[in-house]
Amino acid sequence: MTRKDPWTSLAFDTWALGIEASSVIGLRMLKLAAGGAEAQSEAQLMIGEKVAAGMALPMLAMTGQLGASPPAIAKGALKHLRGKVRANRRRLTRL
Repeated sequence: MTRKDPWTSLAFDTWALGIEASSVIGLRMLKLAAGGAEAQSEAQLMIGEKVAAGMALPMLAMTGQLGASPPAIAKGALKHLRGKVRANRRRLTRL
């Protein structure tokens, strides 16, 4: 029986997160470039999200909620961040 290398799947998950994050960056740039009140709101939301993520992820890691082994912690962190990115993409693509 062959064991699957956890780092290989982690590399793919990291790549996928990068692609999704790139699409969110593009959508946000379009919104910011349009200017106005919606752009201001988006900028404030974006900054607030960065601060919240900067505080939440280390706390999750310190309390063991991301996993116990290095690959599990990395996978848990990516899962957490990917959920945030997906939520932003859904919000930004609504008509």
